[in-house]
Amino acid sequence: MTGKSKRLAVLAVLAVLISGAVWLVLSALQDNIVLFYAPSELSEADKTGRQLRVGGLVQDGSVQIDGLTAQFEIGDGEAVVAVVYTGALPDLFREGQGIIAQGSFDGELFKATSVLAKHDENYMPREIADSLKDKGVWQGEAGK
Repeated sequence: MTGKSKRLAVLAVLAVLISGAVWLVLSALQDNIVLFYAPSELSEADKTGRQLRVGGLVQDGSVQIDGLTAQFEIGDGEAVVAVVYTGALPDLFREGQGIIAQGSFDGELFKATSVLAKHDENYMPREIADSLKDKGVWQGEAGK
């Protein structure tokens, strides 16, 4: 075996090892990656039962609370997603506020496992603010 063929063999083995390592990392992360979507960005392919985060404004008049189960709608000015959540809602949860719900779709209904509400009146989660700015419905600094 010549020196050149030894180097090629070493490079081929390294390429296989690096490819295997990348594949292992990506497959391990696949279950832990939770993507964020605004309601208008959701497609039917996203509604497969996979964990996601959906954020937007809680629609006025949509909140129905029965014990620990809450049903409400999240909208971004273009689309609305119906959400059901069982558990204690954050104290800051109310209509017209920006929230992020994490969970999965069961048909057209988003079953949230956690709900995050904005921290104070000056803060809105970045994903929601960016999404609302993209849709032209942002009222952050101008609404004051």
